[in-house]
Amino acid sequence: MKPLHDTSATGPGRERLCAAVVRAYTGDAALHYRAGRLCRKVRPLPLFAPHLRTDAEQDDFASLRGAADCAAMRLLHSDAALHRQLSPDSYVERLLFEMFEQIRCESLAPSGMSGLAENLRYRFESWSRAYHRAGWVDDHLGILIYTVLQIVWSRVTGSRVLEETEGLIEATRAGIVPAIGVCLAGLRRNRFDQRGYAQHALELAQRVTSMLEEAGAMSMADAAAEGRDADDALTSFSLWVDFDGSDEAFDAGNAAQAARVSNSSVRHYRAYTTQFDREVSAGALVRQPLLREYRERLDERIARCGFNLARVARALQAALTAPQRDGWSFGEEEGRIDGRRLAQIVSSPTERRVFVQERMRPRGDCAIGFLIDCSASMKAHVDTVAVLVDSLVRASEQAGLTTEIQGFTTLAWNGGRARTQWLARGRPPHPGRLNETCHMVFKGADVSWRRARTDIAALFKADLFREGVDGEAIDWGCQRLAAHDVSRRILVVISDGSPMDAATSQANGPSYLDEHLKDVLLRHETVRDVEVLGLGMGCDLSTFCRHCATVDPAAPLDTKRLLDLAQWIGQRRGQP
Repeated sequence: MKPLHDTSATGPGRERLCAAVVRAYTGDAALHYRAGRLCRKVRPLPLFAPHLRTDAEQDDFASLRGAADCAAMRLLHSDAALHRQLSPDSYVERLLFEMFEQIRCESLAPSGMSGLAENLRYRFESWSRAYHRAGWVDDHLGILIYTVLQIVWSRVTGSRVLEETEGLIEATRAGIVPAIGVCLAGLRRNRFDQRGYAQHALELAQRVTSMLEEAGAMSMADAAAEGRDADDALTSFSLWVDFDGSDEAFDAGNAAQAARVSNSSVRHYRAYTTQFDREVSAGALVRQPLLREYRERLDERIARCGFNLARVARALQAALTAPQRDGWSFGEEEGRIDGRRLAQIVSSPTERRVFVQERMRPRGDCAIGFLIDCSASMKAHVDTVAVLVDSLVRASEQAGLTTEIQGFTTLAWNGGRARTQWLARGRPPHPGRLNETCHMVFKGADVSWRRARTDIAALFKADLFREGVDGEAIDWGCQRLAAHDVSRRILVVISDGSPMDAATSQANGPSYLDEHLKDVLLRHETVRDVEVLGLGMGCDLSTFCRHCATVDPAAPLDTKRLLDLAQWIGQRRGQP
C-alpha cells in the first residue's frame, strides 16, 4: 500500500474515501464519517486521541487518510470492553491512558504495509507540528505533556520524535526519562498484550499526573508574577475526548473544568405542548384574489427564465423511473415468433415481421417532496425558491413521478401561546420546544400540478414567514413520503441556514434545535426510509445534511441550472 499525500477529492468526498478505507480494514459496513467524526450508524464513535480529530475542509487529504487509518487500527486491535474495565477514574489519568492505548494500536500496523505505517506517522507528526506552532508548548504543562506523548510514540512505535521539536523537548525529556523509563520499557515489551500494556500505561499516567500537578503549581506562580490569568497556564493543552458517549472537554491541570457535557438536554428533545400546532393547506391562508395575483407574478418570472421543461423531465425520468411491462408489440423483426403468423412464415419465407416483443414503458417509481423553510430570512429568496420548486414539480409530473410541496414555519413570534403557557406554570426548566409549529401543504401527492398551481403561489405571502423548527418539520415531511409505495423517496429541504426559534433557544440553550436537527437527519440516513437532501439558498448545509447542494440566489436561472438540480436530485447515492 502506498501512502496518500495528495488527491483532488475535497470536503465530503474525501470523508467518503476515508470511510471506505476504514470499512475495508475493519469489515464493518456501518462505519462512515460525518463532519470529521467516525460514526457507526447514527452514533459517533468515541475518538480517544487528539490526532484522530480532523476537519475535512482544512486538513490535507494525507491527514484525513492518516486519521482514518489510526481509527481503523484502534477498532482492530483494542478490546473496547477490556479497555473500559481497565480505565482509571481520574480525568487526567484517563486522558493519558486513552492516548497511550491509541499509540499501542498504531504500533501494531503490519510490517508488510509500509504505506499504512507512513500514513500513521504522517498524521501524528502533522498533529504534533500543529500543536507546536499553535504555541501550546510555551508553558510547563504544555511542554511536559507534549514531551511525554512524543517519547511514548517514539518508544512504542519505534519511530523518531518529530525532528522539528526534538531540540525543544530535549531538556524536559532528560529530566523525566529517569522517572518513567521503566514504564516506557514495559509499554514497548507488552504492546501485543493489551492487559499487560495497560498496567504500565496506568502507572505511567499516574506518574505524569503527579508531574502535571507540580507543573501546574509552577505555572500558577509564574502567571501571578507576570500579571497573567492563572488559568492561561492551565489551559495550554486541551483535548476533546468522548467518554461513555458524551463529549467532554478535559483541560490538563484544571480539574474544576473537567467533565463538561455539552447541552445534555438536547438528548431528550421534546415539545412543551403540541396543543397549538397546526397542519394546514397553504392556499387556505391567502385570499383567493390575492392568490391569483401571486400566481400571475410567478408565471411571469418563469416565462422570463425560458426553461426547457421537457428536457428536465427526460433527465428526471431517466434517473427516477423504472421499466414496467406494458403489453406486447407485434410485427417486429426480431424477438419471439408470433404463433398467429406461422402460416405466413410458410407462405412468405422472406417476411421478417413475424416476431413479437414485450413492450416496456417507464413507470414513476419515486416520490419527491420539496420541504421549504418559511422562516423570516427566506423571504429574500422566495422568488428563486418559487420558480425552482414550481418548475421542478411540473417537470417531475411530466416524468410520471409523485410530488409534494411542503413548508414549515411557526404561528407566532417568540413562542406565542406555548411560551405563555410555560410562563404561567412557573417556567419549569428544560421545557423543550416553545412555539406553535405550522406545517403547510402547498401541493399534496394526490393533487396534480395544474390543480395546485394557484396554491403554490402562496409562497409569496410574506407574513407566513416567521421562525423555523427544522427537525420536527423534516420528520413530518418524511412521514408523509413514507406513506407512498415506491422504491425511492426523496425529500429536498430548501433552507438558508440553521433552525431558529427565539423562545426555544432562550429556554433550552442556543444549540438545542441544531442538535435535534442533526439527530433527525442521522436517524433517517441510517434507517434509509427517505433520502434527505439539503438545498442551501446561498449557504452550505453540510454542517447538518450529508448530501447537499448550494444555489446562488443572485445568479440568473436557466435550463442548465434547473437540469443540474434535476440530475443532482436523481443521482444514485451509495452507502454512507
